[in-house]
Amino acid sequence: MKNWIGISLGDITGIGPEVTLKAIAAEEGKIETHYLLIGDENCVQRLNEKLGLGLSLNPFTGYQAPDGVYLINPGPTSLPGNLPCGSPLAANAAVAALKDAGQRCLRGELDAMATAPVNKESIIKAGHSFVGQTEFLSELAGARRTAMMLLGPDVHGRWLRVALATVHIPIRAVPEKLTAEKITLAVELAAQSCRDLCLSRARIAVCGLNPHAGEGGKFGDEEITTIGPAVEALKKRGFDVVGPLSGDTVFHYALRGDFDAVVAMYHDQGLAPLKAVAFDSGINWTLGLPFIRTSPDHGTAYDIAGQGLANPSSMMAALGLARQLAARRG
Repeated sequence: MKNWIGISLGDITGIGPEVTLKAIAAEEGKIETHYLLIGDENCVQRLNEKLGLGLSLNPFTGYQAPDGVYLINPGPTSLPGNLPCGSPLAANAAVAALKDAGQRCLRGELDAMATAPVNKESIIKAGHSFVGQTEFLSELAGARRTAMMLLGPDVHGRWLRVALATVHIPIRAVPEKLTAEKITLAVELAAQSCRDLCLSRARIAVCGLNPHAGEGGKFGDEEITTIGPAVEALKKRGFDVVGPLSGDTVFHYALRGDFDAVVAMYHDQGLAPLKAVAFDSGINWTLGLPFIRTSPDHGTAYDIAGQGLANPSSMMAALGLARQLAARRG
């Protein structure tokens, strides 16, 4: 087996298949890789023709095949064409593709996987208990120590890397759910990510939860009771970590190179600045899984689906990181 990257195609009524095919077409002939597209084959073939990409898409027959792009449908039947956005059939197929890709990684058949976007609301309406792809794959792998990292460069090539201590929970629940253990895990995995990327150091900044990192307890005491002690304990273990720092300035310092990664306390605290500087090229990387998983940092974009307007830059970046990590791990 050599250079097999699996791509679960996500919600086919969204832009996932489009950005996937465009990303592969952009690198065709430049990179020696096997891509296994996991999802509805007929949808992919129709889209390839509609977009005029001319990709050679082959039925998957085994891992001894030469470099190329291969298709496999984990479902029992093909989906009908022209499904409405958010169709339950598409949602069920997205879950099946995600599960199939994860299982192939767990069996060691794929060197890495990338996941095209799914729509959480559609999946839940279709009858699934679903929080997100990160949580789904963590449960599938039995991985209890995982974290989400978002990373990407700005227009000047300066990288921002953000790991999240808490993810998909309401803002009002963050103070209760935020623990020293979660902060510690996010820092540990962020530091490991820097080593996986072969950076020269792993200097981690930790955000405060409250404005101005609490102003010494005037705006909240989580920095004093939870975040600060976790940071101090990590320092004693040898981690190059600083914090808690004010969330309104720390990303500026990280972008100029003072820090290699930032640990944010909640979803939007970390993702808002990341998307401000790397909206089209951001990557979602699940840290702590027993396999490599990356994803574009955008959703299904139902408003432009099927119109050929989707920008593949984020998927291109996700595939590039998957290949880079797989090569180093291999």
